[in-house]
Amino acid sequence: MDGRDKETVSPVVRVWEGAAPAEVLDGASADAWLDFDADVRCLDDRPWLPARSPGEPVRPPGEPVRPAPTLLDRLRGRTRSRVAPPASPPLPPAIALSHPDGRIRESALDAAGADPELRPLLVVRCADWASPVREKARTLLAGLPGGDLFPLAELILRLSRRARGDFARDLLEDALREGPAAEVLVLTGHPDRATYRLAYRIAVERGLLTPMELATTAATCGDVTLQDLCAEAAVRPGTTPGPDAAAVLDRLLTARSPRVRSAGVTALRRAGRHGDAERFLADRSALVRACARYVLRQDGVDPLPLCRALCTEPAAHPGAAAGLGECGDRAADAGTLWALVEHPLPAVRLHAIGGLRALDVVVRERLTPLLDDPSPAVVRAATRALLPEAAGIPERLLRERGAPDRPRAVRVAADRLLRAAGRQRLPEPGYR
Repeated sequence: MDGRDKETVSPVVRVWEGAAPAEVLDGASADAWLDFDADVRCLDDRPWLPARSPGEPVRPPGEPVRPAPTLLDRLRGRTRSRVAPPASPPLPPAIALSHPDGRIRESALDAAGADPELRPLLVVRCADWASPVREKARTLLAGLPGGDLFPLAELILRLSRRARGDFARDLLEDALREGPAAEVLVLTGHPDRATYRLAYRIAVERGLLTPMELATTAATCGDVTLQDLCAEAAVRPGTTPGPDAAAVLDRLLTARSPRVRSAGVTALRRAGRHGDAERFLADRSALVRACARYVLRQDGVDPLPLCRALCTEPAAHPGAAAGLGECGDRAADAGTLWALVEHPLPAVRLHAIGGLRALDVVVRERLTPLLDDPSPAVVRAATRALLPEAAGIPERLLRERGAPDRPRAVRVAADRLLRAAGRQRLPEPGYR
């Protein structure tokens, strides 16, 4: 490498200089292989391209050069033919597979089918823009054992976003459905999001994960798509028979994600545990509270009296105030919510404002003082409730709260209300 730092040398150049692709791109991501493929054609300095005059077509190495016959040749009935000058050294297969000339890419595909380290480029060629290259690459890829596609899953799924990239994805999905269960489960731990999502989907279809494993994944992972997939599969009818059903539901009900908890609450109805939904009437999530009311109503229980009872102990059940607003009566329950707006706990004040919005009983004059609340969450909730009434708030009051010495939550609230009222202010010096 002539003393050059390998970190600064393009992988394409290193392969051109004799390094093996396994050495340069071992364990590389799908993006690295795609960058390698593009760099072969796009780098400014490409010594693997033969020098030629402008307008001269590119010829594969070794192809005879046939210049136009002279007048004397035509008079004698002869045509001249001479062999091309000695060919340049053969291209490394990895370079040839990404060469700008489609004929060179096509001729290099045979090596890719036999050499495992070149198979990522074989996958790339399955989405090639040249039909002969693409069809030959697909034939070779389809002839590989299904298990050989698993290490290429990330690249296959990345290429499936391209216009011609579905073929390899279909092969991969068929291999996952028919391959060993252990290989599918290994891919569920892959760091690439598209890869582990596909692996989980196939694992759920094949029933490779127990209900408790599905519930644990739904409760602990941060991927919303995976949460929905695993939570729904864990509580699917007939999936959790026997004593494990209760443990699976309890795992979902204690999840941090509202979507997972809502799936568990909804499943309480099928499990005949309608009463267990009562404690979720005061959940911090509106989605979970709605599911809890649905489950209780399916058992013939009116959730409104239960919400009113929970509001008598707001410190223990802060979310009950929001639940009361979602199913309560304006005339009977508005007074309770206004009293809770003055509760010393910020969580209670926050949910009480949400309940007032749900009941549509917001009074601008009574809620405006909460713009100065010490809790940023309460300030934000009050701002959302006041947005429809922003035009009625005195402009001077809002501009005072936009001063640089005010807390950030208060300044942001003032800005939002001024914009909603059509009175956008200029930023003050030192505002951030």
